[in-house]
Amino acid sequence: MDAWADLDAEFQAQVRGLQGPILVLGAGGFVGYNLFEALRALRPDVFAATHRLNAGWRLAQAALPASRLLVCDLNYAHSVRHLVETCRPRTVFNLAAYGAYPHQQDAELIYRTNFLSTQHLLEALRPSGFDAYVHAGSSSEYGLRAAAPRESDEALPNSHYAVSKLGNADLLKFYGKIHALPVVNLRLYSVYGPWEEPERLIPMLVERAREGKLPPFVAPGISRDFVYVGDALRAFAAAASRLKPALYGESFNIATGARTTMADLAALARSEFAIAEEPAFGSMPNRRWDVEDWYGNPAKAAESLGWKAQVPLAKGLRATWEWQRGVDYAGLKALSRSQGEGKATEISAVIACYKDARAIPEMHARLAAVFAGLGATYEIIFVNDCSPDESREVLRKLSVEDANVVAVEHTRNFGSQSAFMSGMGVASGKAIVLLDGDLQDPPEIIPEFIAKWRAGYDVVYGSRIKREAPWLLNLAYKGFYRIFRRMSYIQVPIDAGDFSLMDRKVVEELLSLPEKDRFLRGLRAWVGFRQVGVPYLRPERKYGTSTNSLLKNVAWAKKGIFSFTYKPLEVMGYVGVALFFLSLFGIVFQIIDRLRHPAIPWGVATIVSITLFLGGMQLLCMAVLGEYIAKIFEEAKGRPLYIRHSLTHAGVEYLGRQRIGDFLSNRRNGL
Repeated sequence: MDAWADLDAEFQAQVRGLQGPILVLGAGGFVGYNLFEALRALRPDVFAATHRLNAGWRLAQAALPASRLLVCDLNYAHSVRHLVETCRPRTVFNLAAYGAYPHQQDAELIYRTNFLSTQHLLEALRPSGFDAYVHAGSSSEYGLRAAAPRESDEALPNSHYAVSKLGNADLLKFYGKIHALPVVNLRLYSVYGPWEEPERLIPMLVERAREGKLPPFVAPGISRDFVYVGDALRAFAAAASRLKPALYGESFNIATGARTTMADLAALARSEFAIAEEPAFGSMPNRRWDVEDWYGNPAKAAESLGWKAQVPLAKGLRATWEWQRGVDYAGLKALSRSQGEGKATEISAVIACYKDARAIPEMHARLAAVFAGLGATYEIIFVNDCSPDESREVLRKLSVEDANVVAVEHTRNFGSQSAFMSGMGVASGKAIVLLDGDLQDPPEIIPEFIAKWRAGYDVVYGSRIKREAPWLLNLAYKGFYRIFRRMSYIQVPIDAGDFSLMDRKVVEELLSLPEKDRFLRGLRAWVGFRQVGVPYLRPERKYGTSTNSLLKNVAWAKKGIFSFTYKPLEVMGYVGVALFFLSLFGIVFQIIDRLRHPAIPWGVATIVSITLFLGGMQLLCMAVLGEYIAKIFEEAKGRPLYIRHSLTHAGVEYLGRQRIGDFLSNRRNGL
């Protein structure tokens, strides 16, 4: 049974008495999810906020309306302001944190997430006002002085995480005592119970106990103060409902006050679950911040909040046992491992847009339908290559309506190849699909791409068996691809454009290439990997007229030829040799003819024709050399492929290189 299912009448009354709307940040985490569901069961005006839409395995189980799930990057003040303006909360529970797990070691992100984000949030809340702000602190704040400390005792933090949480407590004291804001900090001890990460101690203990076994343990003398999650939820409700000016800025220990060593825990589990196996202490290494005396003093919480832990450890272990037995725990465990703290994006669609304002909404709708049918997590990245139409406004609106959408704006028109590279640099998916924004690349083909990718192919490209276009244009395209294939020093697929799916490792190789003048369909073949084509019919452009012209198509052909073949230079050499021997033959012929017919005058027309022919050949060869020299010149300048003006996600616009870079860095770090 879920921890929130049997909370007492006092909790229910406290929750119903809170001012709304209510906002729960960090709702995808263990305690945050339990709190969000407990609140949502009692009232309709509760919002969940996470750092990304794919917020993890817990929220994936909730039948949650899209309007109740908000995306916010707490590291950016403008993102936080947008969140507050969207739901205008009166009661806020902030359980967002970074650094509590061994793999979260980025010190800068620890301080930004655990300290600066609080400042962003409180400053965003101040103008409109709020009634209660309850922050999830940590017993880690005490560091090495963790033996039943009072809230007023001096701490000795022993990790970046501890320092950041302690600094946050002081920040809340500043806002509460100096600015009289209704804020409070709850220092949570070792909370456990349903929906905790399966690899944590108590879930592992209960899971192994169900098999009649024990998990690995750290040293037997290491202690914790275990608090059942239901008791933690009661503490949040009590703090929010009983918050008064005298308590503003205060911190409270949310603990049982019981020191439980690993030896005590093992003995209790053996007794409670009739386990015969002896515990293997020391079979798991101690955490860097573990200490032998780590337990709390909850006296202040009892006095000021009327809160006291009600669930003894034995009962909490049994409740966790019953919960694991009542759900598909093996399935949830597998889901947790595959998704972690937030399910990684599986598919990124990158769409290069130019004069496609009318096509963008349809492209989005069709892509969303395709990905929904696949059951895949996804993102849709539209790269607006400085289109002169209203594409920017369309994309900004779309990013507000759908947090799966990322809109990138370029400072000028850099071309479709640069737009694709820009989008690939933003994409976070395991596989990336490239599409033109004019709907000529049908999204309905993507399931076939993904099937091939899951079958082991690294590159899946669309092969145009036919295109809806005038017969002469079709003939020209087909002729180019076949000539190009024969001339190129690599095997480039015939009738294959940019429409393709590439595995993340292929995209990383493409992004690492130094060249500036890019012909992607050629580079895609050049990097290698396992590739396969999927045949499809390429339709005509649905809206407006084509942005390609005869000159642009010629330029495309030149780009491909001069990037992936040396045949023009070879032909120049062959022509030179042929003309040399032809000139020798001509000289010998003229001498013999002069000796045989001395009276016949020289032919002016012949001389002019030969001169024009040789002059034309020289100019042609110089032009070919010029194309290669121009490419060398372009590469030598080292200019960037593109310049991003802005990036918009979840309605929040990130302007400039630094902010866009920070946003992308956070995405890579799972924030």
